[in-house]
Amino acid sequence: MKHKVAAATISAALLLGTAVVIPAPAAYAAQSAEVIWGVNMRTAPSASSTVIRMLKKGENVSIIEEAGSGWYKVSDSSGKTGYISSSSKYTTVSGSSDSSSSNSGSSSEAVPAMNAVVKKSVSFREGPTTSAKRIRYLQTNEQVQVLGKSGSSWYEVLDSNGVKGYVTTQTQYLSLGSTAGTGSGSTNTGSNGSGNSSNGDTVTKPSTPSSNASVEKVISAGMKYLGTPYEFGSNRSSTKTFDCSAFVRRAFIDGLGITLPADSRQQGDYVKKKGNTTTNINNLKRGDLMFFMSYKGTSASAYSGVNKSTARITHVGIYLGDGKILHTYSKESGGVRTNTIKGTHWEHRFLFGGSAL
Repeated sequence: MKHKVAAATISAALLLGTAVVIPAPAAYAAQSAEVIWGVNMRTAPSASSTVIRMLKKGENVSIIEEAGSGWYKVSDSSGKTGYISSSSKYTTVSGSSDSSSSNSGSSSEAVPAMNAVVKKSVSFREGPTTSAKRIRYLQTNEQVQVLGKSGSSWYEVLDSNGVKGYVTTQTQYLSLGSTAGTGSGSTNTGSNGSGNSSNGDTVTKPSTPSSNASVEKVISAGMKYLGTPYEFGSNRSSTKTFDCSAFVRRAFIDGLGITLPADSRQQGDYVKKKGNTTTNINNLKRGDLMFFMSYKGTSASAYSGVNKSTARITHVGIYLGDGKILHTYSKESGGVRTNTIKGTHWEHRFLFGGSAL
């Protein structure tokens, strides 16, 4: 419709001999975004257009304009322009630089000090903006204290080392728990410090961090690579791309200095020799390796005739608990990521799992 109006305006101008100025697309003045999940930057605002490259987790881009429904036109740090999905799954958008580039002019909303557990690795910054310096990444299952809110998009938090900083309020990153100083075991069904106390939402009780420090080191090491592109047969000495077994291998190297075998079948044999494997997903423990057969379909019936005791291993990942897996399996999926297992083809493809430690 906009194109028709513009065309009609131009035609009228030509007939009347007058000049006409066509308004530019809606722009995001001085607005930036941080990539929170690997996303393809394309030549046009369409999933069928050519991929320029994959933007990796932690990269910052400038939003030039909103390019129709579901797309941003962006510029990366090297000046390349392209189009990415505008889904909040992939980016955290900051405010304009003239209003949020400095922490000195922002005010924090007072909320009761509240305990929280990090659900997913997230940037911990010096100020309430994605352009603020990153102090570090908070890792999954870290405990922090929420001190207040800065605007609607940032929490002011204190980490376990006593360092104060800012974290996005997006719900996939923090699990808010009890008010600090009033006990840590209760589920908070009242105000959660996010201004949503009246909407009936229940804040879930944070999950208890694993007592196995080695497991947490492996998982934290793996979470650092969220969004890293997938490449079948990737170089085992490189962290630029991973296939499934290379990623698992790297998480153990970085986390514990343990070098697992190079491919998923050898890793499966390695785990079996350790003993204590299980074919029941419900018996898996956080940090266990999970092994899968080839994809045959989305329904359980597609796998009903398979003898899983002799099926060939084609995929491996790290079990996170709560029915979730950390792994990488295709370029299209966005590289290293987490997935829910239950009720999906991953559950039907599961062969066995167990600890590599």
